[in-house]
Amino acid sequence: MERFGCKAVTFVGDRGMIKKTQIDKLPEGFHYITALTRVQIEGLIKRGLIQVSIFDVNLCEIEEEGVRYILRRNPLRAEEISENRQSKQKKIGGIVEKINKYLEEHSRAKVSKAMERINKKIALLNINKWVKIEADERKLRLIIDEEALKEESFLNGCYVIKTSLPKESANKEIIHARYKDLSMVESAFRTCKTGHLEIRPVFVQTERNTRGHVLVVMLAYMIIRALQNKWKGLDLTVEEGIKQLTTLCSMEVEVNGQGGCLKIPIPRETSQELLKRLDVRLPSVLPHKDVLVVTRKKLAKQQKPLEKQ
Repeated sequence: MERFGCKAVTFVGDRGMIKKTQIDKLPEGFHYITALTRVQIEGLIKRGLIQVSIFDVNLCEIEEEGVRYILRRNPLRAEEISENRQSKQKKIGGIVEKINKYLEEHSRAKVSKAMERINKKIALLNINKWVKIEADERKLRLIIDEEALKEESFLNGCYVIKTSLPKESANKEIIHARYKDLSMVESAFRTCKTGHLEIRPVFVQTERNTRGHVLVVMLAYMIIRALQNKWKGLDLTVEEGIKQLTTLCSMEVEVNGQGGCLKIPIPRETSQELLKRLDVRLPSVLPHKDVLVVTRKKLAKQQKPLEKQ
C-alpha cells in the first residue's frame, strides 16, 4: 500500500478463495468481495436475515454488523439449472430402459447389481436427493420425489455477494460489477494455461527461465486482450481471427532471372476486415531477403536429444 500510495485494497474472489479464515486475517485497510455458498444462503434464510421472496432480477441489499449482502436472481441461470436437471433425469431414464431390456433378455442377470450401478450413476450426477430407483420383481422404476425436487430448486439462479466495503466507497451496483469481473480473470487463466498460449507444461529448469516463460505468456495475453478490443463485434474469437490471418501469403516473383520480390495477393474479405480494425496496411510487395523461418515443429526436429546420464 505504501509503495503505490493506496489507502485501501479490496480483494475479489469466488466462494472457494475467500473464506472466513482469510477474512479474519485481513488487516486494517483491506476489504473483500466474495459470494456465499448455497449452504450459507440457506443459513441466512433460516436466521431470518433474508427471504427468498426478495430475490429479484434487480439488486437488493441487506446489511448486518458492517457486512453487506447483495442479492439477485438470474432468470437465465435459473432456467439453465432447471434444464440441466431435466437432462440428467432424462439420461437416467434412458439407462433404466436399457437395463430393463437387458434384465428381460438375461434371466440370470442380478437386479441388485443393476440397481447398484444406476445408484452410482445417480450419485455421480448429484441428483440422488430427488431421484430414486425401485425394483418391481425384475423391472426397475424411476421415482421422482417432487417435494425434494421443489426444495432443491427454490434457490435456482439465486446468488448472494458478500462484502466489507462501506457504502460510501462503492454502491451495490459497483460491488456486483466487480464480482462479475471474475469471469474475465477465469477466462484469462484458461487462455494462458490450457488455451493456445500454453503456459504449461513448462520445460525450463531454472527459476529465472520459468519467470521468463511466464512473462512471455503474459505479454502474449496482453496482445490477445488488445485483439479482443479491436475485433469486438465480429462474429469470431481471437483464436479464429488469428487462424484466419494465417491464410495471408506471398508469391515469389522473378524477372528474367535478374532478381525478384515477394508479391502479396489481395487478402480475403474477412482478413481485410481484421486488418482494417487493427489499422494495419499490407504492402503490395516485399523485398526478397532469403530469411530462413523456423517454426516450432521444425525447431523440435533440429534440437539434439538429451544425452543419457
